Amino acid sequence: MKKFKKMVLYFCTAIILSSSLTSCMTTKTSVGEFKETQGYEYTYAKGKQVWLFWGLLPMGRTNINTPNNGTCEVITRFNLADFLITGLTGGLVKSYTIKVKAKRKVNAVSTLHWTN
Repeated sequence: MKKFKKMVLYFCTAIILSSSLTSCMTTKTSVGEFKETQGYEYTYAKGKQVWLFWGLLPMGRTNINTPNNGTCEVITRFNLADFLITGLTGGLVKSYTIKVKAKRKVNAVSTLHWTN
């Protein structure tokens, strides 16, 4: 019984550490004039890329849409769900979460306040 409790403690510690350290496994790539563009950020598209054999062989290619003007930010993240998939399969299957963010321009008419 002590071995089981010890294993559960190690597993919980690993989950807590991995979920708190996932920010260091995040890649943000700005495309076009994303940083210079004014507006509100929103999620344009999401997807997952799955790899086999510890990341050596891609399992298909994930097609994620991007805005027509090409101005966006691509965020690749290894989050808790990806950690669990990798951990439970011993690394044979590995996944990454991909998110594309774009900016919605502020409409000049919507920012005016009409008064009487």
